[in-house]
Amino acid sequence: MKITSADFIKSVADTSQMPRDHIPQIAFAGRSNVGKSSLLNSLLNRKKLVQVSNTPGKTRLLNFFLINNKFYFVDLPGYGYAKVSKQIYKNWQKLVENYLLQSTNLKGVVVLIDLRHLMTAADLELISWLEHNNIPAIIVGTKSDKLSGNKLKTQLKQNAILLKKYYIKKIIPYSSETGAGKNELWSSLLLVLDS
Repeated sequence: MKITSADFIKSVADTSQMPRDHIPQIAFAGRSNVGKSSLLNSLLNRKKLVQVSNTPGKTRLLNFFLINNKFYFVDLPGYGYAKVSKQIYKNWQKLVENYLLQSTNLKGVVVLIDLRHLMTAADLELISWLEHNNIPAIIVGTKSDKLSGNKLKTQLKQNAILLKKYYIKKIIPYSSETGAGKNELWSSLLLVLDS
């Protein structure tokens, strides 16, 4: 995929503030420390388009990025163990849920998992929720470069077992450092955008 432009458009704290156009959107979701910002920068061949933070849970809004003037990538707030109050976390959850259910331009969600670990209950809950609401999902395993070949195979196999009861069976291993998995992920994204 040739990226001719990738621009930050806006951050929104409420779904009423979403862009009012009819441009398709793909959302990116994952735990607070899964490497979402790094993946987005890598995918778009940019160094600092999406701010990478050392503090998990820094993204608290829906961030819209317009790609090639043709579609949006929407960076969702991370879930997991961000050090925030329960009330703030509830507000994030409501914002994300409202967005996923209300956006008429949403084509699918990329769910990021950290391949160094097994999927968490929160990961599986999100996948189950997307399935229940008929929202297409692509599962991407980040940080694949941190594992040896054998360990990577083992982690993919064990995570696949956790996915047995869901309609999504495939995990795309990805490395923001080396770019491994980038072409495969783009192929999946374009299929979702064309659907």
